[in-house]
Amino acid sequence: MLRSVRTLVGVGVMAAVTMAAMPVRAGDAIPASVVSELEPGYRLGAEDVLLVSVWKDEQLTREVVVRPDGMFSFPLVGDIQAENQTVDDIRGDLVKRLTKYIPNPNVSVAVTKVASYKVYVVGRVNKPGEYVIGHYTDVLQALSLAGGLTPFAGENDIKVMRRVRGAQQAIPFRYGDIRKGRDLEQNILLQRGDVVMVP
Repeated sequence: MLRSVRTLVGVGVMAAVTMAAMPVRAGDAIPASVVSELEPGYRLGAEDVLLVSVWKDEQLTREVVVRPDGMFSFPLVGDIQAENQTVDDIRGDLVKRLTKYIPNPNVSVAVTKVASYKVYVVGRVNKPGEYVIGHYTDVLQALSLAGGLTPFAGENDIKVMRRVRGAQQAIPFRYGDIRKGRDLEQNILLQRGDVVMVP
C-alpha cells in the first residue's frame, strides 16, 4: 500500500514539473499563473500583457501590452517603463503619477500573459527554434527542450550568443565536459533573448 502511495505521489510531482517546463513555440504564451508560482519577482519584458485597473474608474481599467521599446501607454500619465520592472514597481509608478489627477488612487496591476522570456536554440539539435518558457532555464535545459544534440553536433564548440548593451557576446559551452561532470559552472542560466548555437 505504501509503495502504491509513493508511486502516485512521484507521478504527480513529475507531471507538475513537466507542465511547468513544457516548451511553447513562437506565437504562444505562458499562462501568468505559471510564472507567478515559479518566479514571484518576475521582471517584465516586451510582449507581456498586463491588466491595469483603477478602482471605481472603468475608463482607467484596461489591458496593455509592453512594446518592443519596453514601455506601455496609459491614459493621463503617458508612457510607463515596464521592461525589467516588477508588477509592484509599475503599480507604484502609476500611483505616483495618477495622484496628480485622482486623490488616493487605488491601482492594481496583474500579468495576464507572459510572452517575453524567449530563448533560441539553433544548429545541430533535433528541434531547433524559439522557445517561450515560464521559468528560468540553463543551457542544458534549453538543449533538452530542443530534443538534444544530433549525432554530428560539435558538442564542445557550442556557444551562447548574448546581447549586452547592444554588443554581442559569445559564451563557450563544452557539452562533453559537462557530461563528464567537469566545469559545471559553464551551465549558466540563460537570459531573455539568448541564442544557443550548436555547430
